Amino acid sequence: MPSILEELYAGNILPDEMIVPRNPKYRPLCGQISAAMENWRKKLGEEEFRELEALLDLHAEASAMHNEAAFTHGFKLGAAIMAEVLVGKEELVRSI
Repeated sequence: MPSILEELYAGNILPDEMIVPRNPKYRPLCGQISAAMENWRKKLGEEEFRELEALLDLHAEASAMHNEAAFTHGFKLGAAIMAEVLVGKEELVRSI
């Protein structure tokens, strides 16, 4: 079985595509968003709806950038915590 590093290098680990929120409110919320978009599609003209979609695309792009920064920060923080734990491990055991 390949290691995590090998899989990451090969491009087989795609966290952004694999994450599905476990919050039970997530799928109903997505349904509400879809229904609202369909309502706006019916209310607006074609050009206005395209403008709304363009705005939402910009928002999604900004959100993706924030999520990437949050992931990177969280990963670095977790690695720093592990480094601190490993460096200080001798403090956890008394020498006899």
